[in-house]
Amino acid sequence: MNISRRHVLAVGSAGLAVTLLPMPAQAAVDAGELIARFTGGAAPVDGPLTITAPQIAENGNAVGVEVACPGAKSIRILAPANPNPEVCTVHFGPRAGSHMLSTRIRMAETMDVIALAEMEDGSFVQASARVRVTIGGCGG
Repeated sequence: MNISRRHVLAVGSAGLAVTLLPMPAQAAVDAGELIARFTGGAAPVDGPLTITAPQIAENGNAVGVEVACPGAKSIRILAPANPNPEVCTVHFGPRAGSHMLSTRIRMAETMDVIALAEMEDGSFVQASARVRVTIGGCGG
């Protein structure tokens, strides 16, 4: 196969054009919809769930979040303004020493980080913490 300069320029230009095309905007996800997915439509209430996060994150690339809920079967963390809003879900077995998790998440912008917990009796509890991001992590 004989590759000419014209062929290389054509392929390179096509590749550049594809990378510069605007990414499709993701539809904003409603926090209520994310909560309903986890709870199966049940309304979460206030309970022993605590969420610890910084009020101001100087860098959204790594925001430390800690969630604790004694008696929880599972805990989910949500960041509704992120491109992937369901950060993580952790399930606890009967031999779990403590029902808490600590992680770092990327945050695109200032938002309320939401924590949900499913309790042993099947009820759900919810807590949130407002984190103000000064330099974006996900969205730049």
